[in-house]
Amino acid sequence: MAGVPGEDESDAGGHDRSSREEFKAQVQARKADLERQFEASKAQFDQAQEKIQARTGRNLILAILIGLAFGGALLLSLLVFKELFMVFAVVLAGFASYELTQALRKAEFHVPRIPTVASAVLAMPIAYYAGAGGQLLAVLGAMLLVAVWRLVEQALPSHRRSAASLVRDLAAGTFVQGYVTFLATFTVVLTAADGGQWWTLAFIIIAVAADVGAYGFGLAFGKHKMAPVISPKKTWEGFAGGAAASLVAGVLLSTLMLGNTWWFGLVFGAAIFLTATLGDLVESLVKRDIGIKDMSSWLPGHGGFLDRLDSILPSAAVAYVAFRIFG
Repeated sequence: MAGVPGEDESDAGGHDRSSREEFKAQVQARKADLERQFEASKAQFDQAQEKIQARTGRNLILAILIGLAFGGALLLSLLVFKELFMVFAVVLAGFASYELTQALRKAEFHVPRIPTVASAVLAMPIAYYAGAGGQLLAVLGAMLLVAVWRLVEQALPSHRRSAASLVRDLAAGTFVQGYVTFLATFTVVLTAADGGQWWTLAFIIIAVAADVGAYGFGLAFGKHKMAPVISPKKTWEGFAGGAAASLVAGVLLSTLMLGNTWWFGLVFGAAIFLTATLGDLVESLVKRDIGIKDMSSWLPGHGGFLDRLDSILPSAAVAYVAFRIFG
């Protein structure tokens, strides 16, 4: 006896709908499970980040990524086309001088920004192409330009200040040019010399090794404060770690890259370590006197450009002297 027409088709359609709904429910359950796993992983990651940031005082992962980007740009500029390093130095000197000027203005030092940044930017190519003689003239000219600009401002009623404040402003303007522009020009003069790019790369690697060694050892073993008033997080354990890393890096770079002796590597590594540490402490002292934590917030995880250059700038002068004597 024949069945009711369409009955089989109706049963098949219902079965298909049931299968689709079951599959859809499985997909939704799987999706919800993945979302829960993602949220749990994200919460664990955020918790770990908070612990690291509470211990280190910065976003370590982001700081590492930015550091790698800067390192890549540095290698490209030094090893591929040296003029690129001069452009690199122009950008860094411009930002660093602007940051320091802004920080000093917070402490009521009226340092004119336009001539300060312009002088730092112009001094780099002058020093690169004209050498040590051009370097000195460029820096002296920069100091004179900033001082004259400030004296002209003093004649305007809107910028007029007391004689004592004017003297402080002139001294601060000279300090910016001496600290940022003058020390930064050593990097380009050194790089422009025949084979000097290897010495620039070497001293920067040693300075970075000092920073990383001090940071790692201080984080892992630091108990005894080194200079709690100036820089509360620095410890003698970190100091020892930075020294060891600098000496090892100095010997390896001296023998494998600079073609020099192992004992020169020890001397070179120690000298760069001491100047890098001194530069770090000097910038910390400046920030403490001004009352700020970082020079700026342009580099997440690092602070400002000058916060990353504080150990590089004084080390550049030592590296240049070492190159002139031993290079």
